[in-house]
This record gives sequence, C-alpha cells and structure tokens, in this order.
Amino acid sequence: MPSLQIRDLSDNLYQALSLRARREHRSLTQQAVVELERTPTLTIGKRRRTVVAHIQATLRGSDGALSPTPEALVREDRER
Repeated sequence: MPSLQIRDLSDNLYQALSLRARREHRSLTQQAVVELERTPTLTIGKRRRTVVAHIQATLRGSDGALSPTPEALVREDRER
C-alpha cells in the first residue's frame, strides 16, 4: 500500500487536523486520509456548480428570463 509523508506542516494546520481527529476518535493518519479522500468530490461538486451557473447565465437574458423561452422552443420544434 502506498504511503505519504508530510514535512514542514504548519502548526495551525497540524492543530486543526489533530482537533478534528480527536473529535472523530481517529488517529492523525486516519483523519488525514479521510480528509484527502473528501477533496476530489468537493472539487468536482464545486466545478459542476460553476459550469451550471455559467450555462444558466448564458441562457438567461438581461431581464433574468430564459432566452429563448421554453414555449418558443416547443413552438419552433413543432413548426419543423
């Protein structure tokens, strides 16, 4: 199993990690692994929200309404 050693960890970061480990009844190593495992999912969620916000901003006009409206899209599709 691969391992990771972290050197020169700031005191603040060490204390925060240590406190969370004690709260969760984990060793410092176990807590570090748990937090590292959470990181990719948080990053993916953040990126997804950014993309969705960008899409919504692109679809909305200056008045905040969807442009074109869903009704207009349906009408256009029926006329094909």
